[in-house]
Amino acid sequence: MPQVFHPSANTLSRLTIYGSVVLLLGPVVLTYLLLRSPYQTKVGVIPPQPVPFSHEHHVAGLGIDCRYCHTTVETSSFAGLPPTHTCMTCHSQIWSTSPILQPVRTSLAEKTPLVWQRVHNLPDFVYFHHGIHIQKGIGCASCHGRVDQMPLMWKAEPLTMEWCLDCHRHPERHLRERSEIFNMAWAPKEQEQLAIGRELVQRNRIELDRLTNCSVCHR
Repeated sequence: MPQVFHPSANTLSRLTIYGSVVLLLGPVVLTYLLLRSPYQTKVGVIPPQPVPFSHEHHVAGLGIDCRYCHTTVETSSFAGLPPTHTCMTCHSQIWSTSPILQPVRTSLAEKTPLVWQRVHNLPDFVYFHHGIHIQKGIGCASCHGRVDQMPLMWKAEPLTMEWCLDCHRHPERHLRERSEIFNMAWAPKEQEQLAIGRELVQRNRIELDRLTNCSVCHR
């Protein structure tokens, strides 16, 4: 029987099949990568701020506790941003004429707050409470990363639903004693962490079944 198709038809058919797969799956893969990219999650992105405030300098260099500026972090849903007079407590004496701090001095003189860009900004349909997380044993670094090593503030974690649920399903991986909540450098070995975490789950009365209930975060 004579050959009906030219041998090159095999190559053409393969290209057609593979091309169809790429055309069908390509947009899905690209969308997936886009949703997990810094463009969407903002992880590692440093937003412009009115003043280039360095947590590294203030926390690691000067030893200022988180609660000095974020006064409501232990009791409120919002950690709180420091009012201008908190900054000027020091900077009326230190670097009092520095050009880089002119926006702070202007803010105090005109009695208008500095407009900071939110780095960790959850959607409006998500309920989050800083106070309850701290009371249950979640440290600042678990969500915000090593702030004491950030010359300028950036987002360390994606804060996606998937990321939050992973912690809610396995809180023992992140729990710490209350005395270590604000210790950025606290990092026990994995086995020690699991032992401490399991004990704190019981001691802090963490209801594991309730943590993954939709109404916990979506109210």
